[in-house]
Amino acid sequence: MKNRMFHTLILSVCAYFSFAQKNQLNYNLLIGTYTNAGNSEGIYYYQFSADGSSKAISKQKAEEPSFLITSTNHQFVYAVNELGKGNGAVSAYAFNKTTGEFKLLNTVFSGGDHPCHISTDRKNRFVFVSNYSGGNLSAIAINSDGSLSNEKQTIQHVGSSTNKSRQEKAHIHSAVLSPDEKFLVVQDLGTDKISVYAVDLNNPTKPLSENPLSVFNSNPGDGPRHISFHPTKPLVYAVQELTGSVTVLAFKNGELKKLQQINMFDKATDKKSGAADIHLSPDGQFLYASNRVDYNDLAIYKVASNGLLTWVGSQPTLGLAPRNFAIDPSGNFLLAANQNSNEIVVFKRNKTTGLLNDTGNRISVGRPVCIQFVR
Repeated sequence: MKNRMFHTLILSVCAYFSFAQKNQLNYNLLIGTYTNAGNSEGIYYYQFSADGSSKAISKQKAEEPSFLITSTNHQFVYAVNELGKGNGAVSAYAFNKTTGEFKLLNTVFSGGDHPCHISTDRKNRFVFVSNYSGGNLSAIAINSDGSLSNEKQTIQHVGSSTNKSRQEKAHIHSAVLSPDEKFLVVQDLGTDKISVYAVDLNNPTKPLSENPLSVFNSNPGDGPRHISFHPTKPLVYAVQELTGSVTVLAFKNGELKKLQQINMFDKATDKKSGAADIHLSPDGQFLYASNRVDYNDLAIYKVASNGLLTWVGSQPTLGLAPRNFAIDPSGNFLLAANQNSNEIVVFKRNKTTGLLNDTGNRISVGRPVCIQFVR
């Protein structure tokens, strides 16, 4: 009897660990899209498995939910509604990550036209929204039920730069909290400035300093768009949309200092760049940046011990306009969202070389713009 009970216990323990091991690399993912053209209806939710395959779970109808973020506990989703003419907005959803059910809590104005990026703090006290056409950013408080407050702090940028067709005025493209959440780093494509604001997350109405603590001036015509913080070093990597380059910046006490600027291609040509997204691998050993327009590829860099970059190569994304991409939390896969070919391509990452190989797996979705993994 005892032997039989012991045998049953062993089988149960083995089954549990087998199940845990099988599922530990399984993540789900949320996809934000453009809905004004093509066949997208809004936000899509997929299961993503350890072999790189995926399966549709649910979708939520929404208007232009181009960029989104989840709360830390994944119980809420916050998505911009990238609309102009005074209609720029942000929507809050209650979200069941198991069933994929969405419930719209409320929608509030973002404070400017064409909100294109949203971020939040770890305790989900605020969302920080970048309004591209409005040239401003808004801090919007999150209510206790997960909905968004109608009160907001909005900071307006002014100015222009040398590229008259793209930099005729301020165009804020992203705003990201520093790892210690003491600073908000804001990329303004229109003025070639990266501004650092002081943050007080305990202030319910004005969490941001009215003026930036410091401003880093990119090269004229660079067009700073998105950034990525190094996971262990006081470094920031900024992708410059208009020149197709990456700037490595030291970050200390709210100050940015340029260490390096490197192209996203091996040799300069007549090709036009439209650099978009930038991410470090989870171990901080490699950096990736996407480039659209004439390139449609990912630049791959090796990160040295001092944080400086060496260009390793370029990987075509096998589609058009890779606006956004994401590396899964295990670091095994990179998913490239090809906006203009309506498809997400799944690549397998070589963690030793940083190079990418096409798995053959695809996610067919209209005009994908943003990918967020859900544990």
